[in-house]
Amino acid sequence: MEETADPPFEKTYKSLFSNLTATAPPQKMNLMPELSSVEECELPLIDLRRLSLGESEAAACRKQIARASSEWGFFQVVNHGISGEVMERMRGEQKKLFKKPFHEKKNYKDLNFSAGSYRWGTPSATCLKQLSWSEAFHVSLSDVIGSGGIDSLSSIMEQFAVMVSDLSQKLVDILAEEMGEKSCFFKETCLPSTCYLRLNRYPPCPIYPQMFGIMPHTDSDFITVLHQDHIGGLQLVRDGKWFAVKPNPDALIINIGDLFQAWSNNVYKSVEHRVVANPLNERFSAAYFFCPSYDTVIESGIEPCVYRSFSFGEYRKQVQEDVKLFGHKIGLPRFLVKTH
Repeated sequence: MEETADPPFEKTYKSLFSNLTATAPPQKMNLMPELSSVEECELPLIDLRRLSLGESEAAACRKQIARASSEWGFFQVVNHGISGEVMERMRGEQKKLFKKPFHEKKNYKDLNFSAGSYRWGTPSATCLKQLSWSEAFHVSLSDVIGSGGIDSLSSIMEQFAVMVSDLSQKLVDILAEEMGEKSCFFKETCLPSTCYLRLNRYPPCPIYPQMFGIMPHTDSDFITVLHQDHIGGLQLVRDGKWFAVKPNPDALIINIGDLFQAWSNNVYKSVEHRVVANPLNERFSAAYFFCPSYDTVIESGIEPCVYRSFSFGEYRKQVQEDVKLFGHKIGLPRFLVKTH
């Protein structure tokens, strides 16, 4: 019998599914009623070509980027410098990788990925709300950059990562300048070797509607650049309500991470987001996480500081401890300045 590409979600998390009431078949159950009626929204769309159309256009574009980062924490960009051909090749190689049988992905040795790069489900889940119906390769760019392109996957990953790294650097510099900070901080601390590329696949989930592809979370980085397909499923919080993001395959989605919210002293917002699984279609996305080295200290130059200073390593360790203990991340509230 040919082994399936899908991870064994139901077998592994059998106890979580068997806790469901036996009175209704699972496909008739709405496990999370709050996911049912989510309005769609269009993220602010920013044309980065305007940055090269003279100073007044460029200034207006920079202001638009800063405003979207403080009001939404999310925006999308077009004319971003990453060609459609590169993004298509990246998606093609990603699909090939995830088509491999599950046991091959689990023990993937073809590339120089660090141990533990392949992830699926939620090992710490104690209930269905904590289960992510997805699989991913979470790859340190130090495993990819300078690998000499040993095959077509690592070659396109390196190409994509270098381009997205340049875009990330450009965006964080603009956001720092809009706050009046002429900082070399990001160039010195966020090196290609400290950033991550995460290739995601969300298998169809026909049996249990309204499952999370990824449970609600914020990102533990400065910014994230996301390339997603046309399927949709990404949702974010705005004004205390969940909204579904209308997919635009030509645009890249940018979102602010926790580290930038702390560094900007809450000027820019790291917003909770999630992915809802699709009952019929698989969904693919690739996320680039713009991160500093572990020993980088995150502190705001703005007084009074909302957060105490902390290193990225300390932040990650705290997140991992909280996930182990509570089943979810707590994040920035752990690092608020204590007021007496």
